[in-house]
Amino acid sequence: MPTISVYIIAFNEVEKVSAAIKSVQWADEVILVDSHSTDGTAEVAESLGARVIQVDFKGFGDLRNQAIKACSMDWIFSLDADERCTPEAAAEIQQLVKIHDVHEVYHTPRRNFFMGRWIKHSGWYPNYRQPQLFRRGAMSYDLKPVHEGYVLHSKLPIGHMKSAIWQFPFKNMAEVMHKANRYSSLGAEKIKHKRINMWSALGHGTWAFWKHYVFKLGFLDGWAGFVIAVGNFEGTFYRYVKALEMQKEEMWRTTPSSSAIQHD
Repeated sequence: MPTISVYIIAFNEVEKVSAAIKSVQWADEVILVDSHSTDGTAEVAESLGARVIQVDFKGFGDLRNQAIKACSMDWIFSLDADERCTPEAAAEIQQLVKIHDVHEVYHTPRRNFFMGRWIKHSGWYPNYRQPQLFRRGAMSYDLKPVHEGYVLHSKLPIGHMKSAIWQFPFKNMAEVMHKANRYSSLGAEKIKHKRINMWSALGHGTWAFWKHYVFKLGFLDGWAGFVIAVGNFEGTFYRYVKALEMQKEEMWRTTPSSSAIQHD
């Protein structure tokens, strides 16, 4: 029987990490990759039998590559702290790893829950991220700081699991805004070399809203779909504004002359 490692990345996720770990205790090893949490996340993980390693945060791509290095089993399943592996997905994973020479890397569908409901539209289902199940050595990640991609090291095609895991991306609206702020800062680093102005920032933000609310049918998700679309507008708009701020840092932060202040 091939063995399975599960790694979970986390930072200050004490309210979520317990349920995540409990959902994968069927695995041969569970590793929590922590970035020096201060809220007891690591202690909770250790109490549940997970092995905790501390990794300085240098971007999500690097973090996931460090997680892979810590895994010692034949197969690796990636789970985030806000995700839960369902019993159906666990059973499918344990069957898939027995199959040889078909796939070595699998995408996993995710059901996202927000504002008390399963979000079926808004681009949130099946909501694949990087492949989450893969044979050790068959995949790694690029070094983008956020929304990291993956690099295949297998000649076999990517498979798709049928059973979905669950994700609870936001516990409340404060976390929606916190993540939008954090991810827009990380994302700004990726685009700071582009030609940007306030109009392009507004245009990208507006397109993000319409893409999720109209083209991805977010309006069918009720008010939750509207909030998701607004959140995408804000995250995108501020990503471009922050990148523009990086380009014009000295100009934007220079204190105006006293004569200019008096004139205003």
